[in-house]
Amino acid sequence: MTAAALGAFIVFEDEAGFSMTPSVARTWGRRGHTPVVRVRGRSWRRISIAAMCCYKPGETSRLIYRPRRHPKRRGKGRHSFAWRDYRDLVVRAHIQLGTPIVLIWDNLNTHRAAGMREYAAAHDWLTIVQLPSYAPDLNPVEGIWSLLRRGPLANIAFTDDEHLEQTLRRGLHEPPSGRASRLSACRVASRAAARG
Repeated sequence: MTAAALGAFIVFEDEAGFSMTPSVARTWGRRGHTPVVRVRGRSWRRISIAAMCCYKPGETSRLIYRPRRHPKRRGKGRHSFAWRDYRDLVVRAHIQLGTPIVLIWDNLNTHRAAGMREYAAAHDWLTIVQLPSYAPDLNPVEGIWSLLRRGPLANIAFTDDEHLEQTLRRGLHEPPSGRASRLSACRVASRAAARG
């Protein structure tokens, strides 16, 4: 059955990690003077973010995301999203969109976890489609990560993890000039879900 027949949103999901170490992008400088971004030192603090681009003909496209700040101390245990975190994000998207969802995502091991498969089988409003391996061009969320790294996150030495998270949120809400048309298809329809 197709997404149109179900009256469903087609939802692409992907996740990425961003660190305190600045991503270096092209910039300009006086001839003979290499631009330098000074940082206090390498930091292992990171923020993971899972995002969903939601599409349905006749509806405004939406971007739903959830950041996850890694603990400040190194230690054992999972720091990235677990299958329950993805389940909660999908449930939040379903509530916000108010329609069935055809979820398209990659072959990450947590996406294929037994708990996630069981949850999808138990809920008829959720259909999951796995992307083929090594196919980032098929997922529009990958383009958002690229725009963030080359735009608002480029060449910035973050003062702390709060500064990094605020810059990420601002970059997702306000696309950089000149790139607005690329990111406007995935603008946030409801900021409440992003804060959840």
